Amino acid sequence: MTISPAAACTCCGAPIADTDRIDVRFGLPDVAFELPESDRELSNGGGLLRLAGGGTYVRCLLPVRLTGDLEFVLGTWMRIDESDFEHAREVWETPAYAGLVVAGTLANAIRPWGDELLGAPATALVRSRDQIPWVDSSASADGLLNRILQDTWQRDEVLRCFGHPLPVAIRTPLDRQWSVERSAGLSGRVVDGTSEFSGPDRAVYIDRLNDDRDRTPEEFLAALLEGAPEVPAAQRLTEHTPGGVLRHAFWQSETVDGQERHQFYGYAVSPGAAVMLGCFYGDAELLPWARHVWRSVTLER
Repeated sequence: MTISPAAACTCCGAPIADTDRIDVRFGLPDVAFELPESDRELSNGGGLLRLAGGGTYVRCLLPVRLTGDLEFVLGTWMRIDESDFEHAREVWETPAYAGLVVAGTLANAIRPWGDELLGAPATALVRSRDQIPWVDSSASADGLLNRILQDTWQRDEVLRCFGHPLPVAIRTPLDRQWSVERSAGLSGRVVDGTSEFSGPDRAVYIDRLNDDRDRTPEEFLAALLEGAPEVPAAQRLTEHTPGGVLRHAFWQSETVDGQERHQFYGYAVSPGAAVMLGCFYGDAELLPWARHVWRSVTLER
């Protein structure tokens, strides 16, 4: 699955692409990953696919309206019958393509709807000769698909399901109470319980910690800082925020293999729990970005 266009973070001032629309492309139907590559036969510029023993498919566009006047367009696949496949292949690069209409079932389990959407009946038609067919919002007998096409969905709840870099910042849950902002342009994943956001020039690692003793936030923070390096006063910061969250951060630089690297460590501590993050980057001017990520850690009670 790919996402286009990629973008840089707004926090550090780098330019980003137009964020009125985000395009996500599923490279293959889900079932194709269960078959050897030799069983896949793409044709017509990658718009049509035949799987040996696995059916015939057409690529199509599924538009989703998100809050914030953002359009999310999913390049997904529909399974269609053999006769429709052959007809699509015949007209794909001819003037008759403008009148192409195909019916079938969706072939990708698209988050956050997942398996509920996989296999949903759908119809797709051509809007423009220079685009693949669009799923028709008025032609599906599936209630969920109709809601996806016609309703407006909460932006972060949908986009946080996609780990690839996005051109907008996304609020991402760490657990049921804590969340953090994943910066524009960074991919996201969870490895062994650690949330990781990364891009070509920066990375963030975040852990959620529980206090197994009855300590105040100040006492818990002091325990977390045991063994931390000493840094000048100008390179550390402590803040008390509404809701009883104690924040502390420090940052330092070092030279590795002749290149300067910068490290920012931040903590957000409440009674009984804390979030600890590390931001790593090569450009010292990204310090405001690291502070922004740290301050974006939020506790919902």
